[in-house]
Amino acid sequence: MKTMKLSIALFVLTIFTINTSFSQDWPNLDHFSEDNKIIGPPKADENRVVFMGNSITIGWINKRPEFFRDKPYVNRGISGQTTPQMLLRFRQDVIDLKPKVVVILAGTNDIAGNTGPSSLKMIVDNIKSMAELAKANGIKVIISSVLPAFDYPWKPGLQPNEKIPALNSLLKDYSEKNSHIYLDYFTVMVDDRNGLPKKYASDEVHPTTAGYAVMEPLVEAAINKALLQN
Repeated sequence: MKTMKLSIALFVLTIFTINTSFSQDWPNLDHFSEDNKIIGPPKADENRVVFMGNSITIGWINKRPEFFRDKPYVNRGISGQTTPQMLLRFRQDVIDLKPKVVVILAGTNDIAGNTGPSSLKMIVDNIKSMAELAKANGIKVIISSVLPAFDYPWKPGLQPNEKIPALNSLLKDYSEKNSHIYLDYFTVMVDDRNGLPKKYASDEVHPTTAGYAVMEPLVEAAINKALLQN
């Protein structure tokens, strides 16, 4: 009985510690804080690009490290994050690194409700705020379409196949009206269900190496275009 009570007490303490840590660093500013110190400012001739995002962004460097190797690309994706979390760490993980370009890929976790209910307007407003911060600091902005998803395996029934196209339409409209580059992954990857086919994502959400291989020339073209902007 004493052993059982001790085990329960340890379990409760662990959960409390995790929850307390999360509440004190909700945007996970600590995640890249040391890496940011190490990377330092860009070299005089460096066309630094920061990739801001969630698991799709960090999964890119994990599954296709060769895409980032020997390039001035900095990956700042954190799995599970939503746009309000990214907005809170945007200054630390993007602006302070002084890139020439930022690639923002965000919004699907908001639709999934990872940090609570979120309307499309809330998502767009957070991405607008990131774009405005970047522009104010002389950083060119690439706003990526949210990748297709028919459903979320971890939270089914939220109709992302309807909400994501609507969100992308708003992001495209905002990008075009504000001279940002809109990067359209959705159109070239979507299937007839408005989902992401298994050839590009085994769980129909997170890209496989084949999925990232489709994305890479698209983002490189967008980066090259951004670097040529006045």
